[in-house]
Amino acid sequence: MISWVLYPLFGALAGVIAGLLGVGGGIVVVPVLVFLFTLQGFPPEFVMKMALGTSLASIMFTSISSFQAHHRRGAVHWDIVKAITPGILIGTFGGTYLAAALSGTFLTAFFACFLYYVAIQMLLNFKPKPSRTLPGAAGMVGMGGFIGVISSLVGIGGGTLSVPFMTWCNLPMHHAIGTSAAIGFPIAVAGTVGYIVNGWSVAGLPSPSIGYVSIPALIGIAVFSMLTAPFGAKLAHKLPVPVLKKIFAVFLIGTATKMIWGVIF
Repeated sequence: MISWVLYPLFGALAGVIAGLLGVGGGIVVVPVLVFLFTLQGFPPEFVMKMALGTSLASIMFTSISSFQAHHRRGAVHWDIVKAITPGILIGTFGGTYLAAALSGTFLTAFFACFLYYVAIQMLLNFKPKPSRTLPGAAGMVGMGGFIGVISSLVGIGGGTLSVPFMTWCNLPMHHAIGTSAAIGFPIAVAGTVGYIVNGWSVAGLPSPSIGYVSIPALIGIAVFSMLTAPFGAKLAHKLPVPVLKKIFAVFLIGTATKMIWGVIF
C-alpha cells in the first residue's frame, strides 16, 4: 500500500527536477526506483532491471509532452529524428537483451559510472565546440545504435548523449534539446518493448508487472512527473539554475558513490 503513496510522491519530485534542471527523467527515476524497489523487498537480482524497464516505460509518456512543446517552438528537426530512429530502435531493443543477460550488479555499477559522467558534464558545463556537420545515413544509424544501446542500459531517453552529439555537429543548442526530446520517444518505446519481452517468462517477478515493467511504479511515476514537470520549468526562470545544477551534480556523485559502495560491499 505504501508504494501507491511513494511512487506519486517521488514521481512528482522527479518531474520538478527534470523540468527545473533540464535533465532526463531517467537520471532521477532510476535511482528512486532502485531505492523504492529495495525498500519493498524486491529480489535483488530483479531490482535494477525493473528500475530500467519501468523508467523507459515512463519516458514513453513524458517524452510526448516534451517534444510537442519543442515542436510548437519549431525546435525539432524531424529529418534528423527520421534518420537516426532506425539505429535507435535496433540499438535500444538489442540493448535490452544485453541488459537481460547481464547481472544486476554489473548494471548498477554501469549506471553509477554513467551518473559520474552526467555529474561531471554539469559541474564543468561541458558543451562540445561545433566542429563538423551531421554524418550521412550510415553514420546516423550507427550513432543511433550507440545511443540506443547505452540508453537501454541506463534507462534514459538519451539526451545526455544525443544533445552533445548534435551540438558537436553544429546544431544550435535549443534545437538539439528539442530534437533530442523527440528522439527519446522511439528509445522509450523500443526499450519498453524489449524489457517486457525479456522479462515476460521470468519467474518470481514482483506483481503486478509486465515483464520488467512495474505497473504501480509506472502509473505513479509517469502521471505525476508529467503533471509537475511544467512547474519545474517555470521555476527555472525564477531560481539560480546554474547553482542548482552544481548542487544536483554533487547529489548525483553521492548517489553514484553509494551505488558503487553497495556493489563492492
